[in-house]
Amino acid sequence: MVSVEEATSIILSNLFQPKTSKVNLNECLDKILAEPIVADRDFPPYDRATMDGIALAFDSHQKGVANFRIESVQAAGEHRKKLKSDVACIEIMTGATLPEGTDTIVPYEQIEIKNDHATINSKQVAKGQNIHLQGSDAKKDHLLLETGTVISPAEVALLASIGKTSVSVVSAPKIVIISTGNELVDIEQTPAPHQIRKSNSYALQAALAELGIDSALLHLADDQDQLKTEIKQALLDFDVLLLSGGVSKGKFDFVPSALESLGVHKLFHQVSQKPGKPMWVGKVGNKFVFALPGNPVSTFLCFHRYVKPWLLRSMGTKPITSKAILSKSFSFKGDLTYFLQVKLANIEGKLMAEPIVGGGSGDFVNLKEVDGFLELPSNKSEFSAGETFDYLAFR
Repeated sequence: MVSVEEATSIILSNLFQPKTSKVNLNECLDKILAEPIVADRDFPPYDRATMDGIALAFDSHQKGVANFRIESVQAAGEHRKKLKSDVACIEIMTGATLPEGTDTIVPYEQIEIKNDHATINSKQVAKGQNIHLQGSDAKKDHLLLETGTVISPAEVALLASIGKTSVSVVSAPKIVIISTGNELVDIEQTPAPHQIRKSNSYALQAALAELGIDSALLHLADDQDQLKTEIKQALLDFDVLLLSGGVSKGKFDFVPSALESLGVHKLFHQVSQKPGKPMWVGKVGNKFVFALPGNPVSTFLCFHRYVKPWLLRSMGTKPITSKAILSKSFSFKGDLTYFLQVKLANIEGKLMAEPIVGGGSGDFVNLKEVDGFLELPSNKSEFSAGETFDYLAFR
């Protein structure tokens, strides 16, 4: 048995080596960037007007000129114009390039236009105002996006602005979710009194979908020969196997022996934690197996605590970590790391975690009441209200 810290270290020391692929810009959302992105020009590429109004030379206004003849109009998308007289001005539109010979923009709200003359009626005019200076956001060749960035709509806009019609992204591993157990039936079936419908596999598939990863589903009975045959084929067809059930010490828990007989090297079996103690993790080459306990809360916890961070790190990005404050005192007897189900509330800027214990690792109905798990360390049994611990969110 290993500690939570040891399990984490082992898993993150054995990362999947993903491939990369080129995708069109309209297909890259939520994928992970596999190349650095640099500016192809200054941003903005010219001194840009941020208000509609008039562009003028500030020195003339400072010398007392308040009425300026309008020479012309500078529209967005037009070639840059030049101010011919320093006691004149040029009307300018938002987004237009700043005319040569001008250095200040006074908005329409602060002027009055009559007979092709603009009179400034505000005393609050500052040199350089309402101008977005060339290169003030980023200079040419400046690094805009690092490898490992998750592409959101904001990144899509940035990629479009530098003319990236396609982009290199990390290819997600091919994953199969394998549920095991004779007691499980398909969700469209009516279970007998001694049976239950499959739920873990659908929860795992949905959790992977949140990461933008597709997955296949497979169900295997508690039969050692079938397990060996089907897992052997799965290791050929997929990069990652996520199994649910069959990893404990029962007479029909054949998964660990089946995996090891197929040459999968065990990295560890059993973690000093509750829930999720029986977890088994192994690898063969660049193929990885996470055999999770069958109880629903255990499966859910182990995915979010170990599998999700491993996937994100393998694909070059980092999981988000956070902490929360225990709102009510809690006690747990046993030399184990305890993952406490909690509901989160933001109270005066502090993340407060209220314990919602539920009925144990089989009580997946309780998960709808909570937001995540608070990780309570194994070196103590009494946890006081006001203490801060690592928080594992799944909402």
